[in-house]
Amino acid sequence: MRDLALTFLHEKAIEGAGDLIVTENMRLRLGLLAALPVLNLDMDWYEGWYAVILYPGAFVPNRVEMDRAGVVRPANRALSGEAWSRGPVILSWEDVETAGRRQGHNVVVHELAHKLDLLNGAANGFPPLHAGMSAAEWSNVFADAYEDFRVRVRDAGTLSIDAYGARSPGEFFAVLSEVFFEDPTVLVSQYPKVYRQLESFYRRSPLARESPCEYR
Repeated sequence: MRDLALTFLHEKAIEGAGDLIVTENMRLRLGLLAALPVLNLDMDWYEGWYAVILYPGAFVPNRVEMDRAGVVRPANRALSGEAWSRGPVILSWEDVETAGRRQGHNVVVHELAHKLDLLNGAANGFPPLHAGMSAAEWSNVFADAYEDFRVRVRDAGTLSIDAYGARSPGEFFAVLSEVFFEDPTVLVSQYPKVYRQLESFYRRSPLARESPCEYR
């Protein structure tokens, strides 16, 4: 993990936005968190982009959105993170600082899961799979779980998995990647087939061992 973290910090520029001054301790924490998803893969999975931009806290992108009625209006939703295709990862330092300390939440894992997903061209919940993994099985398992989760979000008041995952298949993959590393017992209890797919993809077995908080 240390070697991967140092390689990440060597290859990626870490830039502060606003009045944020990025310290060495901040860089080290970010590097260790970034190493977690690729600990049993390698840094090649983070190729094609060069920078992480850190805001002091949640940020509001300067863009417009279209609602379901087709009305275009300024986006005013504060974000804790964002991953651009072939562009930077943008993060709230406030959320990086608390990543892994709220059960099932890790903004760095979430956004870097998007980056892995984008290696296939779109953040659609279908990253490049390893040899021996079945694309059909992955698609079926995630599609079934996603539809089930959307129903749960619609019908349930309180969920143990972040409802943000119901926004799209890409967000579902990123949210469940967070849960896989940070609270694997919840994922196994609710979506055991998804857990097994993520176990094969990340080449990690969080339940078998390595505490999900080992990087803290």
